[in-house]
Amino acid sequence: MKKQKFFKKVDELTFSDDYMFGEIMKDPDICAHVIELLLKIKVRKIEYSERQKVFKEFYDSKGVRFDVYVMDSDRVFDIEIQCKTVSGLSKRTRYYQSMIDMDNLLKGEAYDSLPESFIIFICKKDPFTLNRPQYTFKNLCIEDNSLFLDDKTTKVFYNAERYNDTDNRELRAFLKFVAENQAEDDFTRRLENHVLETIRSDTFRREYMEMTLREHDLLYWGKQEGLEEGAFQKSIEATENLLKENIAPEIISKCIGLPLEKVLEISDQLRMHNA
Repeated sequence: MKKQKFFKKVDELTFSDDYMFGEIMKDPDICAHVIELLLKIKVRKIEYSERQKVFKEFYDSKGVRFDVYVMDSDRVFDIEIQCKTVSGLSKRTRYYQSMIDMDNLLKGEAYDSLPESFIIFICKKDPFTLNRPQYTFKNLCIEDNSLFLDDKTTKVFYNAERYNDTDNRELRAFLKFVAENQAEDDFTRRLENHVLETIRSDTFRREYMEMTLREHDLLYWGKQEGLEEGAFQKSIEATENLLKENIAPEIISKCIGLPLEKVLEISDQLRMHNA
């Protein structure tokens, strides 16, 4: 039986791998250009929150880790790269939107202060199997399609494998680069060179190794405890949040159900991360 491979080696990473994608999009010029290319709008100035921003509103709520989360004056953009076909993508955007709104609306502020938001999924495979290169969603009235709810939210899904169906030459080259990792114009060659430079970076290689070791550890312990991956991840997230509230590891172990040694290990990891 062939052993399942969970993580790529760092030298095998391409632009369409989410960790590499997030790293390349840290370049504000590249990030702005990608947004302009995908949304056909002009970006004034990119402001970063944090790469792969994690939202956690309550200790037992599901965490959201965005690939790229950036702002531009009165607009906010969440950009996701999706290599595999997964279920529940539509409802995932619903949850992402709720996290974005909570992040941008302070207590006591008027709802009108919410910024315009765009959630963009760049998919290597067709997310809706209708053979379209792009799917754009806005809220409109069923009884009168000319009436938009105008809640300033937009969800856009790109299907990279249908790049040939795109009229815009630069967008076609970009989607082909995502789908096949083949650069054929100035911008995609710039992306390709940036990826190669990043792979050679000692800092990036160390950070990627630390990330893969942590994720592998989660998978291993989940299997050891006989838990589904999602359930185990939720237990880890709850443990981390309780540790941050200075709850005793012994109490956490009893309440969450993780072995005490695992809780102590997570505690050590958090301490080293915050050092």
